[in-house]
Amino acid sequence: MDTQKNIVDVLLYFVPALLVLGAMFLLIKNFLDRDYRLKLIEAKQLLQKDMLPLRLQSYERLVLFLERISPSSLLMRTNRPNMTSLQLQSELLSDIRTEFEHNLSQQIYMSNPAWEQVKIAKEEIVKIVNTASEKIGPNDTAINLSAEIFETMLRNDTLPAQKAIDFLKNEVRQLTMQQ
Repeated sequence: MDTQKNIVDVLLYFVPALLVLGAMFLLIKNFLDRDYRLKLIEAKQLLQKDMLPLRLQSYERLVLFLERISPSSLLMRTNRPNMTSLQLQSELLSDIRTEFEHNLSQQIYMSNPAWEQVKIAKEEIVKIVNTASEKIGPNDTAINLSAEIFETMLRNDTLPAQKAIDFLKNEVRQLTMQQ
C-alpha cells in the first residue's frame, strides 16, 4: 500500500511539472517559429529590394543588345566600302553572335518568357540576314545585301527586335509596379 501511495505522490508532483514543461516548450517553439518567419520575410524583402536594380540593369542591357542587333543599326556599323555580300553576311552574323554571348549572363535576372523573346528576336534577325543573303550572290556587293535585308524587313509585319523590346518594356513596368 505504501508503494502505491508513493507512486501516486510522485505522479502528483511530476505530472503537473511535465504539463508546465510541455506548455512552456510549445510557447517558446511558437515564439521562435514566428520570429524566424518574420526574419525570413524581412530577408526576402531586402533581397527583392536589392535585386530590383540588378534586374532593371539587366533589362536595360538586353534592350541595348536588341537595338544593337537590329539590322538597321548593325548595317550602319558593319558595312564598309568594297565588301562583298558574303563578307558582310559573315560580319553581321559574327557581330550578332558576339553581342549575344556578351549578354548571356543577363538571363539570370529575367523571367524565362522574357529571355525566350530575346532569343527569338536574335534568331529571327539571323534568319533575315541569311534569307536575304540567299537571294543575293556571294560575290555581289554589300550594298545589294543591305538593300535586300531592308526589303525583307519591310515585308515582315513586325520587327523582331522591336517586338522583344516591347515585351521587355512591359515586363519592366510590371516589375516596378510590384515594388
